[in-house]
Amino acid sequence: MAIALALVLIAIGSVAFHLLSPWWWTPIASNWGYIDGTLVITFWITGAVFVAVLLFTAFCVVRFRHGSGRAVEYEPESKRLELVLTVATAIGVGAMLAPGLYVWSQFVTVPHDASEVEVVGRQWSWSYRLPGKDGKLGTADTRAVTAENPLGLNPNDPAGQDDLVIEADDLVLEVNKPIKVLLRSLDVLHDFYVPEFRGKMDMIPGAVTYFWLTPTRTGTYDILCAELCGVGHPQMRGQVVVADEAAYQAWIDKQKTFAELYGPQRTKKASYEVAPTE
Repeated sequence: MAIALALVLIAIGSVAFHLLSPWWWTPIASNWGYIDGTLVITFWITGAVFVAVLLFTAFCVVRFRHGSGRAVEYEPESKRLELVLTVATAIGVGAMLAPGLYVWSQFVTVPHDASEVEVVGRQWSWSYRLPGKDGKLGTADTRAVTAENPLGLNPNDPAGQDDLVIEADDLVLEVNKPIKVLLRSLDVLHDFYVPEFRGKMDMIPGAVTYFWLTPTRTGTYDILCAELCGVGHPQMRGQVVVADEAAYQAWIDKQKTFAELYGPQRTKKASYEVAPTE
């Protein structure tokens, strides 16, 4: 009876802790409320199964406890029980997967009017690149990385000469404007993650990954690396500022282009072909 009581108390305590816990997600600041809804559905389904299993186990402990006059009945298989469990499991898994697949289809479908921002991760800092007046990002390659060209931009690509390069500074985004975030790593796996934005994606060396979002609330938010990337992983922090149109444009006007920062690089001919950024 003590075991059965302990199981019931664990079920009740787990539900109470979830409902009364002060720890929850940070207030959302993007369009990805769909992700929160999907997680809540998953919590309800897995939580219901968790409680049901605990209560069923407690019931079995009491109902089939040892006692005089009781005999063990051996039943190696039950088609009825297997059918019920298979159907219930399939319904539960389908209920968790369907909302996730729906959200994923939106997550990778970038609006046509989205602007681009490139995030470059390396051990252990963040850098950023935005298109210049031509509205296009130039090509880049890790083989072009030097002390004078730390992001590996192609010095022979005219489209990259007016790209805005931001290092050792915050990233600023305009509120209520869709943004396609291009992700590139110069060394190992990283993961660009702003908890208030919900969306995140792994950064894979040799590839350009992406996701998109629309910031919906002005403010300053922490950037974290959500992929264990070495001894400096906990210190790989940054900040993104979501500002109104006027403040965003004022920040853009202060940024330096690739040509302005690394002018001598323009005259050096690269001895390789650089793959496009997407």
